[in-house]
Amino acid sequence: MNEKKQEDTTASSISEMQTTKYLMERIQQLQLEVESLKNEIVNIKKLPSGKIAIALLTPGIAALIFSILKESQILAFIGLSLTFWGALFLFIKPIKYVRGNLLDSAATSTYLTIDRIIRDLKFRGKSYYIPPYPKDIYLPEHLKGLKEMIVFISAATKPGMPSIEEMAKSRFLLENPDGICISPPGLGILEQIEKELGDITKIDLETLIEILPSVITESLHLAREIEIKKEKKGIYARIEDPIYKNLYSREQNLKSIHFLGCPLASAIACAIAKTTGKITTIQKNRVSPDAQTVEFWYNFVEA
Repeated sequence: MNEKKQEDTTASSISEMQTTKYLMERIQQLQLEVESLKNEIVNIKKLPSGKIAIALLTPGIAALIFSILKESQILAFIGLSLTFWGALFLFIKPIKYVRGNLLDSAATSTYLTIDRIIRDLKFRGKSYYIPPYPKDIYLPEHLKGLKEMIVFISAATKPGMPSIEEMAKSRFLLENPDGICISPPGLGILEQIEKELGDITKIDLETLIEILPSVITESLHLAREIEIKKEKKGIYARIEDPIYKNLYSREQNLKSIHFLGCPLASAIACAIAKTTGKITTIQKNRVSPDAQTVEFWYNFVEA
């Protein structure tokens, strides 16, 4: 009997090691994809508008100089025209747009991986957005991991929160309490929001609720309309026509999308957690049949 138990324990350990190895390889692959996308964005920013501007400004300025020397109105008009268009290309850079369904496709692999993780590890808990320590606060080297925004996905329905020591280690698998720590799906969008608003730890929750919808709809164009309001037990958000709406479709059948939120809903959770300094969880969500309207209820959790 003891030998059988030992065999079962050994088999379980081997299976867990194989699962962990697979997950780490998959995470490394996703990180490489993220780096590839970052390089692509850098290349997009290096558009040849500057070269075109120089090509127009050089003859334009030369024509203006010769028009003064030769007292020629024709050269003056040509020089002014070339200089105007050169200045226009110099200060106005074109923007490259990406179709919304491509953003869905890029995000789907992340959620499919998370679905596989929680299914293999038999997790039944929720996601908890844990805010980072402010950037201007000094932390010793062994606590540098606390500067990162993370999401803790618990194994149990009513877990405790990870200790400071556990979070500082930047580990993926946690044992006390059982769960995993990942980067939020909306972390990239949060960074774009902070480029518009600055460090959101320096503004209060009421101000964030007031200005965040316009940043998302008018500056980032990630949804047609957003309503965010404070309720007695937390924050309510209604998103109309989100760019990630296809992730909520029944065809995708993603499980993690409901407790993590799409990248946009995740970014809102990150912003709320970072502004308030409180652990934030998605209490529930509701999606309309056509996925045109998505509603989220965010609650705060005492550490």
